[in-house]
Amino acid sequence: MTRTRAREAAVRLIFAQAASGLEPDELVDEYFEPEHLASLTDETGAIAEAPDENSLAYIKRLVRLAAEHRLELDEAVRRHAHGWKPERISRTAMAVLRCALTELMYLDDPDVTPGVAINEAVELAKSFEEPETVSFINGVLGGFVRGEGAESAE
Repeated sequence: MTRTRAREAAVRLIFAQAASGLEPDELVDEYFEPEHLASLTDETGAIAEAPDENSLAYIKRLVRLAAEHRLELDEAVRRHAHGWKPERISRTAMAVLRCALTELMYLDDPDVTPGVAINEAVELAKSFEEPETVSFINGVLGGFVRGEGAESAE
């Protein structure tokens, strides 16, 4: 599984975890059970492939960190969501933002630069959201990187 596909799975699972309240590791394990994956083969856009060991660890880490730091992630979105009321942000857009901000704020992975995290989030959002929302996601993440992200790099 590519890192892009792993991020897509993480976004879907971050969305599901926020809605269900299940423990992150339990949710990820249940999703990737062979029986569940087999039930997804006919669903358009579903992640129906089992991840390799590294991808599974990456997905679990993103989902776990997003759940653990949900309040801080949501506050970062609020600080950079200029002109958008929180209730106007779709749950899908929030899942994409939480995933990308988790990568930016809590992962210590040299392969995940701010540019990579933003680009991946924007490309992923294009498959779920309207262009206005995709631009919003880009703006929030760019604002974060220019502001708080630059401060933490110092």
